[in-house]
Amino acid sequence: MAVRIRLARGGTKKRPFYRIVAADSRSPRDGRFIEKLGTYNPLLPDDHPERVTLNEERIRHWLSVGAQYSDRVARFLDKAGIVPGATRLRGTGKRAQEIAARKRAEAEAAEA
Repeated sequence: MAVRIRLARGGTKKRPFYRIVAADSRSPRDGRFIEKLGTYNPLLPDDHPERVTLNEERIRHWLSVGAQYSDRVARFLDKAGIVPGATRLRGTGKRAQEIAARKRAEAEAAEA
């Protein structure tokens, strides 16, 4: 069973609230999950302590048994210091190509 740590949406229309859950990757987004690991409330200000709550012990457990995390959850884990450097740049668009070219140029400049 492939386990993912991801967001499950709740709340009402135009008032989102998310649970951070460990779920089988084949289960529906808002459906069945194995364990609730935290919450995310995007309506709260960025500096509010309850905007993102994480159960660090259980998240570390799921990561130790091979669970993968979604891109959005990776940002939360990186910011909380649970998985430093977890934030990934993704995409194949023009901006991603510019970033890749800039990194290549910096690497070449460092070698020279």
